[in-house]
Amino acid sequence: MFEGNLVRLRALRSEDAEHHLRWRNDPEVVRWAAAGDPCFGPVTAEAVGLGFDTMLRLSPRESAVFTVEDLADGRVIGMADYRDLDPYAGVATLGVTIGEREFWGRGHGSDALRMLVDHLFGGYGLSRLELDTWSGNERAQRAFARLGFREEGRRRSAVLLDGRRYDRVLFGVLREEWATSV
Repeated sequence: MFEGNLVRLRALRSEDAEHHLRWRNDPEVVRWAAAGDPCFGPVTAEAVGLGFDTMLRLSPRESAVFTVEDLADGRVIGMADYRDLDPYAGVATLGVTIGEREFWGRGHGSDALRMLVDHLFGGYGLSRLELDTWSGNERAQRAFARLGFREEGRRRSAVLLDGRRYDRVLFGVLREEWATSV
């Protein structure tokens, strides 16, 4: 378990499935979190249950999914994860979704990412971390930049959302950059 200024990251539990089911079936959460990624869209309770069974068995050496709780009241408000951890190359990919709308834009997602970055650079000795979003999600892009991530490129027209095309915006941070930005 990790505790930040606004949130706590804890291990995923089977009872968290109900929150994930609600978030994955909320069109606004899906829009901002996944930019219309069909893998993140509406799902059944059975599908979420199967996904949870898999996530609960993941090795932390490869990937991990955490539940994000608000420190003030312990409420489950989102999820954060790392995946594609390659200890040889020293690289991993991060993600965060704040599923409870009233917590959007209040710094909870940034706090969760900050703890993941500290953990992966400190605990695993990685060299580089990366994440991405879609070009319409300016709030996420500003948050990533404030944390020290740099825009590294774009996959042009890689996202289709509501009949419009957007770029997939790629961000990265190196260990030495993180050490000087914190």
